[in-house]
Amino acid sequence: MEHTVRAYDDELDAMTGELARMGGLAEAEVADAIRAIARRDVILAEAVINRDARLDALELDVERKAIRLIALRQPVADDLRRTVAAMKIASNLERCGDLAKNIAKRAVVIAEADPLTPLTSSIERMGILVTHRLKDALDALASREIDRAVTVWRRDHEVDEHYDAIFRELLTYMMADPRTITACAHLLFVAKNLERIGDHATNIAEILYYEITGVELVEERPKADALRAP
Repeated sequence: MEHTVRAYDDELDAMTGELARMGGLAEAEVADAIRAIARRDVILAEAVINRDARLDALELDVERKAIRLIALRQPVADDLRRTVAAMKIASNLERCGDLAKNIAKRAVVIAEADPLTPLTSSIERMGILVTHRLKDALDALASREIDRAVTVWRRDHEVDEHYDAIFRELLTYMMADPRTITACAHLLFVAKNLERIGDHATNIAEILYYEITGVELVEERPKADALRAP
């Protein structure tokens, strides 16, 4: 019996370890994608694009481990929530990687256009905020601290506010100078992808809260009451 319990714990730990590796890779991809935009670095952007396959493989591995645990070990209560949460968090991290890859693809195109330094700086500031939000969510996951998870969840509106400000700024540039429309459109997609990464960070915090407590965050998630892109 002791051997069985130890093997079960080892499987849970292996799944958690894969999730931690996913988190580190996703965080690095987002940060590098933002740097590629800010520095007009095509080589770095292409590296981000190429690394995404590793994140996809890790997600599949976490999913396989979770399904095996459920099928063979039939976890209940805390262990069941931990297993299901791992699959959900892995899915959110994989989406962060996809969005970082999309940003990197835009970085390649933007690097070929005339610089729009003020707008790029705005995107970089939003990107840094989103990176910090993702890091906070992953730190909460690693330390299993409910308060840190709730803080991430409650501050989701900050990313929304940055997106709204950038959206208006981009519209102003496009109306003032139609020659900037193409570059601004790419930057708008970048900003939207960053907003979605912020949403995934908030999702991770929400999933972690439920995993630890068994109770859902029932409050309405804070959102900025501002203009939205269609």
